[in-house]
Amino acid sequence: MKKRIIAALACASAVAMGAESPRIEHVLVTVPLHKKSSETALPVTVLSGEDLRRAASSTLGDTLAIQPGLNNASFGPGVGQPVIRGQQGARVTVLQNGTISADASNLSADHAVAVESILADSIEVLRGPATLLYGGGAIGGVVNVTDGRIPSRLVAETETAAELRYNAVNDEKTGVVRIDASSGDLAFHLDAVVRRWGDLTVPKNTAEPLEHHDEHAEGHAGEEVHAEEAYEGPPSRLANTDGETDIVTLGLSRHFESGFVGFSVQRQESNYGIPAAAHAHHDHEEELGADPAAVPAGEMENPEQGIRIDLEQTRYDLAAHLHEPLPMLDELRLFTAYTDYQHAEIEPSGDVGTTYSNESAQVRLEAVHKTVGILHGVFGVQIGQSEFSALGEEAFIPVTDKNQLGLFLVEDLHFDAGLLELGARYDRDELDPESDANTRTFNNLSFSASWVQSLDDGWQWSVAYSHAERAPAIEELFSNAGILAEEDWVVHAATEVIELGAPNLDSETSNNVDFSVSRSWGGHFVEAVLYHNQFSDYIGLLNTGLEVDTVSVYRYEQTDAVFSGLELTSVWALGEFASGDMALTFNGDISRGKLDSGLGFVPRMPANRLFAQLDWRGDEFYVWARTIHAFEQDRVAVNEEPTESYTKLDAGLEWVPSEASDWTLFASLRNIADEEIRLHTSFLKDIAPEQGRGFEIGIRGQF
Repeated sequence: MKKRIIAALACASAVAMGAESPRIEHVLVTVPLHKKSSETALPVTVLSGEDLRRAASSTLGDTLAIQPGLNNASFGPGVGQPVIRGQQGARVTVLQNGTISADASNLSADHAVAVESILADSIEVLRGPATLLYGGGAIGGVVNVTDGRIPSRLVAETETAAELRYNAVNDEKTGVVRIDASSGDLAFHLDAVVRRWGDLTVPKNTAEPLEHHDEHAEGHAGEEVHAEEAYEGPPSRLANTDGETDIVTLGLSRHFESGFVGFSVQRQESNYGIPAAAHAHHDHEEELGADPAAVPAGEMENPEQGIRIDLEQTRYDLAAHLHEPLPMLDELRLFTAYTDYQHAEIEPSGDVGTTYSNESAQVRLEAVHKTVGILHGVFGVQIGQSEFSALGEEAFIPVTDKNQLGLFLVEDLHFDAGLLELGARYDRDELDPESDANTRTFNNLSFSASWVQSLDDGWQWSVAYSHAERAPAIEELFSNAGILAEEDWVVHAATEVIELGAPNLDSETSNNVDFSVSRSWGGHFVEAVLYHNQFSDYIGLLNTGLEVDTVSVYRYEQTDAVFSGLELTSVWALGEFASGDMALTFNGDISRGKLDSGLGFVPRMPANRLFAQLDWRGDEFYVWARTIHAFEQDRVAVNEEPTESYTKLDAGLEWVPSEASDWTLFASLRNIADEEIRLHTSFLKDIAPEQGRGFEIGIRGQF
């Protein structure tokens, strides 16, 4: 398989030579030294500007899903968590402007990431361990969404941006507005998002029932019909996948000669449904005789069955940036955030089953010292405190207080031949549950070394080694902890399994090596990244093979594991065609994850993929067409089913009425062939396929 992918990429790479439009360098915000992406050995993916506007979706995972090494763990259209090199959940740290998002997404597959990508100025992804910068939770990678909620600059005139878009595949209507203004030394920011969507349309006959459901379904006239006969009709819709989101953000900053200080507050309210079939047997929906999601729209007896998530979050941010505050410092940056997050899981009856809350406070201080000889670096401290609670009949995790302390140092040594980066970090995590389980304290040490070297003719290579340690997460330690009787175990309503924590888990250790080589010349860019990640005491949620009242029992266990992969990116400028410039992008990724001790492959690993996109840009029009092929994923975990391959075709058009216009009209067709698409990274791949054929139209502009 690997040979075939490399050969295909090599063939595409030979397509064309010789045009302009060099690759634009992005100054990284996530790396405290504010390096360009070519100045760090960390594998970095950046979405900004027009590329981000085109990729922005209703979920963060879907926004990033077409980038090499990144995938989406969907749980219906309301939830899309980012997956980095097969790592998700507690191993992926999502940041808002440098501080943790502090929602409940890393605790469960059905919890949305409370970060809005459509508001972002840029999204930066550090692939591979980034624990030196952001702690053990980043052992898989970091996603940092920057949105300018605290204005970092004064503007000469008021800047207003707005966007309206409509997506026919689920009747989604989105409105966005953003205003940035200044008065004297004060800068102001306002943004708002309103989104409403209905049930998702999926390709006909693909919303299949779970295997444990009855083979036959009862027709409306009382006759028995086969399941496949129940599919006949218009394209299927996934029941209970509608929802709504409202977000308002206000920001204010005061600027002075040596920097600025600012404050912001954001309020988010969301309500979305989980695909009804995900809770079919838990809510005794088998009495209907069929899985509601398996029946086309208009034929369901009760299309609104299933659990809904009612989410509320208020977040307060304070930031200060000071230039040369002390003789030996270039910059001093302070980030603080207080987040009050809560969501209720609403049963089909309308009753609240479980209420999750996460009240957290964070402080991060970074100091960039002046260059001393060949040495330039940053040191800092990160402090966090949170109280997580899950209350209600289906609460399977106890109320837990968590205290975190991190100290970090990263130094660059500049040589004529290249750049050497060295770093170390100490983390202390204390988790104190209100249960019979004991308080656990973890002291972890992480360190890294990397080398970046530029060569002639646009070549560059880099190698990075990192040793990273991660404390177990709350759910890994304390899920159903202390409950000995099987009949008292609480089912996790999201995944419809019983999850058993292990209060005696040790820290997880990762030893990761990245090697990359790239070349940029004549408007072309090619990069290949190889990685190998050896885990000790890897924490996995494994299927025990046991069942309690037909509900599968999963347990968090530790074993060694190995992750490895290849990520390829290429951009080829094809020159002028029909009074416009053409470019070809060709990417691909391979990922493997295997557990030791004969336990097989890691669950929910992404499939190998190939991407190709052709772009044409004229004076007024921009046209693109893209194909994504995901290969069959047959390297599956114990008690996990393979996922079939798919090929997805998308195309889009943008029109700017004139060069002086600040408005852009855009339209796109998604999944043109109405292909059945199931993501192996999703808990619901057998129940909830991805969207069918659909179109999106919209307008965005500045005035």
